[in-house]
Amino acid sequence: MLVGAAAPQAQSLIFKIHNRERLSLGIPPLRWDDELAADAEQWAEHLATTRTFEHFEEMSDDPDAQGENLWMGTKGAFSPATMVGHWIAEKEVFVRGSFPDNSRTGDVEDVGHYTQIVWRRTERIGCAIADDGQDEYLVCRYAESGNVIGEQPY
Repeated sequence: MLVGAAAPQAQSLIFKIHNRERLSLGIPPLRWDDELAADAEQWAEHLATTRTFEHFEEMSDDPDAQGENLWMGTKGAFSPATMVGHWIAEKEVFVRGSFPDNSRTGDVEDVGHYTQIVWRRTERIGCAIADDGQDEYLVCRYAESGNVIGEQPY
């Protein structure tokens, strides 16, 4: 679920942008998952309430671990397309190969959002946006989790 008056439109747009990128690479589209969206909403609300910006810490051996992309920016200044577009733009420095050697810069953080979006074995997504009155926090959760060391994104 997404918070705010434009929630259904934002959700649909975020979902379509993810799948448009995947389909352009011949990767099967993601399915929307309400449980992942609820988890994303809970974390987005936590970030907004605490005014922090950090990934949720899961146990590394959790068989149901979720992938996660985060974005934060000034409330009302960015559309959902722009938010997700920042992640997609990472493809400019993406190189094919085994993770984490996928960045022309040598820094996996420069492509980690993008590789999660296009991770072939990821099948489901759920996203949420929350705000603290000043900033908005977009959280997308993915299953199965991507960015697995030694594997190729697609």
